[in-house]
Amino acid sequence: MDINSTSTRSTLPAAANWTVTAEHFGTPDATALRRAYYAEVAGRYWKRPATEAEIDEGLRDDPADGLAPPTGRFVVGRLDAAPRACGGIRLLDPVTAELTRVYVDPRARGTGGGAALLTALEAAARALGAERVRLDTRSDLVEARALYARQGYREIPAYNAGPYAEHWFEKTLA
Repeated sequence: MDINSTSTRSTLPAAANWTVTAEHFGTPDATALRRAYYAEVAGRYWKRPATEAEIDEGLRDDPADGLAPPTGRFVVGRLDAAPRACGGIRLLDPVTAELTRVYVDPRARGTGGGAALLTALEAAARALGAERVRLDTRSDLVEARALYARQGYREIPAYNAGPYAEHWFEKTLA
């Protein structure tokens, strides 16, 4: 599947119509979703809402490097044409890709968007030559950990020393 030109539709009831397509991380929709992602993860970590200035600083300090060809991709998921999810994939080495910035808007959770997003990101990883996908996450991101487990990711020993990483997952791509 060519992630740059093909939409990925999840197999959901007609009420939940998801499309996931590759998109530059700097587009207005991608930027809004990355801001929402950062606001949620920072707010949960700090146990208070993140300010606009903190979100701006966080995005400056965490550029979307590696999420563009030839080393990665960024995707935006749309539910009934409204941007509601995003995620990135980047190569760590020639056969290992890493998921990052995976986010589904709380208003769209439970509609299959997470599964549609992971399907598209795994297809992008395969197109980059990856044989496996890894990720790290935190204990407080319980919805994300449950999603990864449902989608066939298994917990593994730490593969990085990220300052916020508490759980590491991997999935072998078929």
